[in-house]
Amino acid sequence: MNSNYSRGRRGAHRARATCLRAGASAAATLAIGLMSTGAAQADTFVPLPDGQKAGPGAVVSRTGESALISPSLAANGAGRTAWVSGTVTADVTGITKEGEAGPFNAAANTPGTNNSSTHGISRISTGYIVGCQVDITGLGGSIGASMDLSGPSVSGSLTVPVSAGQVKFVSVAGKDIKKNGKYSVQYQDTQLEIQNCGGFAQARSYTVVEIVGNDYSKTTLYGQPFSIG
Repeated sequence: MNSNYSRGRRGAHRARATCLRAGASAAATLAIGLMSTGAAQADTFVPLPDGQKAGPGAVVSRTGESALISPSLAANGAGRTAWVSGTVTADVTGITKEGEAGPFNAAANTPGTNNSSTHGISRISTGYIVGCQVDITGLGGSIGASMDLSGPSVSGSLTVPVSAGQVKFVSVAGKDIKKNGKYSVQYQDTQLEIQNCGGFAQARSYTVVEIVGNDYSKTTLYGQPFSIG
């Protein structure tokens, strides 16, 4: 056999084997890269339980609540996003005088007294409590003027800058109540953009129904806490 021919065949085999190994290595690297990208950008869907609470003059319910947790695109650990959805309902029977602001037994020109945060109008309000490095499982707190961190927004984005040890009350939506009846507020994929929290973040929904009139009442329903990462 011609030695030059044999050496040529052996060289061709070695070159082909080298190409195959390089191709396999590149494919493996690509697969690892894709898996890493998928893991870094994975969203987490969190279904949350319904709830109900009966108070003076109102029964408050929450249904269909969920959150979709997304990591920060910057991958810096201090930012993340929760897309929240849900429906809250108030079955109101405690209005004593329809269509007007109260309380009706207060001093003249002083609407919103009797501890009301609604400026004298009965109202249903809903939002989220967001904490950074704080266990908010048993947190009730005083929900009042602090609800207006970013203003009400049934849809769109609400930015929540929160540092370690802080808790913020974020208003999502609300509706005035002028007479007895059933009132619902629904929000879908409202974005809570958490910023400046370099540690564990947690959130839970709240719904407040305030009834003003000759008597004042407040009924608060809290949702189940969930992790935002």
